[in-house]
Amino acid sequence: MATLGLNVDHTATVRQARRGTEPDPVAAALIGEMAGAVCITVHLREDRRHIQDRDVFLLREVVQTRLNLEMAATEEITKIALDLRPDQATIVPEKREEVTTEGGLDVVANRAAVEWTTKTLRDKGVLISLFIDPDEAQIAATREVGAQAVEFHTGAYANARGSEQAAELERLRVASLAAHALGLQVNAGHGLNMVNVVPVARLPHMVELNIGHSIISRALFVGLERAVREMVELIR
Repeated sequence: MATLGLNVDHTATVRQARRGTEPDPVAAALIGEMAGAVCITVHLREDRRHIQDRDVFLLREVVQTRLNLEMAATEEITKIALDLRPDQATIVPEKREEVTTEGGLDVVANRAAVEWTTKTLRDKGVLISLFIDPDEAQIAATREVGAQAVEFHTGAYANARGSEQAAELERLRVASLAAHALGLQVNAGHGLNMVNVVPVARLPHMVELNIGHSIISRALFVGLERAVREMVELIR
């Protein structure tokens, strides 16, 4: 059965709009855990546009479930991850000019950097997941560089409609089976919300769905605890 990983990045987005102290993503993480999230996810971007170094180290102290650090395969962020020792690190592509992550990591083209980061963190006991498109070559490369999990980018599915969305869901289904056959844990995320999450949660071998923006958005109207509980129940 799939579970919820709550991404609290956009709590920090609101905070950074005023460069103040509230709302605090650490408080959001604690509420999320109490409401049923089994993992807390944060993306420490190179430009620090939302989550800050202070946030990830405080989260490491207080998170009672699992801490998943989304990160680029760079020397600077890898060094921080070595100090932080998250339970899981998810390596993602990152461009300064993008509003949000625009697609999956090209493991094939960036093999050397991804393999170095993977080995460096795995040697310290961190579980490594790669955020990739549901593509056969990328799945194979994920296994070859030593990662233990994939997180499939569900943006194309989330943005599609009708028969196109059905085709994207089938692509995710086939990819989930292929990843599982290679011994990789299967996770997914990006663009998932209360309308489109259930079919993805039902995919074979799905372990974890990382969802942030839609939950934080709904929390503005119904409160964070309720927004998380609603998503947990839908995933179940």
